[in-house]
Amino acid sequence: MAIHYQCRHCQLNLGKIEETTFTSTQLGFDHLNDLERKEMIHYDGSGNIHVKVICEDCQEALDRNPDLHQLESFIQ
Repeated sequence: MAIHYQCRHCQLNLGKIEETTFTSTQLGFDHLNDLERKEMIHYDGSGNIHVKVICEDCQEALDRNPDLHQLESFIQ
């Protein structure tokens, strides 16, 4: 089992944690509400966890262009 972090906008793979002994509290998942969990955390058939986050480049683009918040994907 691994935890994969990927940008929700540009699909850039940001990192992977191979360790299987982390709790949801240690990963910060306990700070998410149910809707945020559904949107951000997905499990595949192999038991891997996929977490959708925002990379620095996309966050900078969102900061410069607030209208982009309306779009799921704005990177062409």
